[in-house]
Amino acid sequence: MIVLPVLAAIIQVVLPQGPHTTITPLAPAELPPTLTARVLAASPGLTITGAERKEREGRIYFDVAGQRPDGAEIELDVQQINGDFDIVEIQRDLAFDDMPEPVRALTATALGQVRPTRIIESVQKDGSAIFELFAPGQLAEPSAEIRYAEGEAHLLSERWPH
Repeated sequence: MIVLPVLAAIIQVVLPQGPHTTITPLAPAELPPTLTARVLAASPGLTITGAERKEREGRIYFDVAGQRPDGAEIELDVQQINGDFDIVEIQRDLAFDDMPEPVRALTATALGQVRPTRIIESVQKDGSAIFELFAPGQLAEPSAEIRYAEGEAHLLSERWPH
């Protein structure tokens, strides 16, 4: 069927290609102890299952994946700043119907009838959420991002920095 590639191409124009990121896989034991302590304080009882060190645009991040005691899988994105570690967002995968209604409505407006293949909810330090929408066949980077705060959804024209 030729519809999906055409629709995926439409989705791609919503958000430009992101910056180059250098990714280094890490074992959980390789994480700096202060980073591990910060992650466990933010999500008590988390079992860390994997980690990556990412460098892009002069910033250093550690993506720390884990499983909460209730079985939920999350990822904490931690930025390294001057030797300290700051949790900038906590991510989880969502189904389309689990997004807030204003985000679902904006997704339909922005992307037409195409449903994203993958959706990542990234809760920010200020309580807002960024919804990363991945087009069918385009799982390397989100094709669109929507910021949701105080009940309102806004389609982003530039990638969220984290």
